Amino acid sequence: MSISIRDARDSDLEAIRAIFNDAVLNTTAIWMDTTVDLANRQAWLTARRQQGYPVLVAVDAEDHVLGYAAYGDWRPFDGFCNTVENSLYVSAEQRGRGIGVLLLGALIERARAGGKHVMVAAIESGNSASIGLHQRFGFTITGQMPQVGRKFGRWLDLTFMQLILTPERSAP
Repeated sequence: MSISIRDARDSDLEAIRAIFNDAVLNTTAIWMDTTVDLANRQAWLTARRQQGYPVLVAVDAEDHVLGYAAYGDWRPFDGFCNTVENSLYVSAEQRGRGIGVLLLGALIERARAGGKHVMVAAIESGNSASIGLHQRFGFTITGQMPQVGRKFGRWLDLTFMQLILTPERSAP
């Protein structure tokens, strides 16, 4: 299967919404109980664009969206302006096929090109596939927070990971 990575278009939003809502309904990757509508995803994409942040999609040869990745502000304070937090979701039927590797690699390169210094990931601690994916790119576990969330009638633990994108960079 031929897979390419490109910037998301408005025409991708229905597929992005479907992937997001599947994660809401069937996984602990998103700690929400209710699904979102197309207007929600449009507002999200518009906000990312206004901030100058990428939303990338992985597409097959027929241009069907297989997954997406983005980053945004980690915290909305000036002192954190060089740190971003990533999000990455692959459609259920495409997981385990290397799409996450392609998306995360491209997202890291966009963050470096955009002058970011650190990328953070907040992952449900039982999601060993996502933790392993991030470790493959050099992310390290920097903290674990037991029982800070809940979903599906149980407590969820959160693992924080980070990658220093530009270790050679001096403080601004």
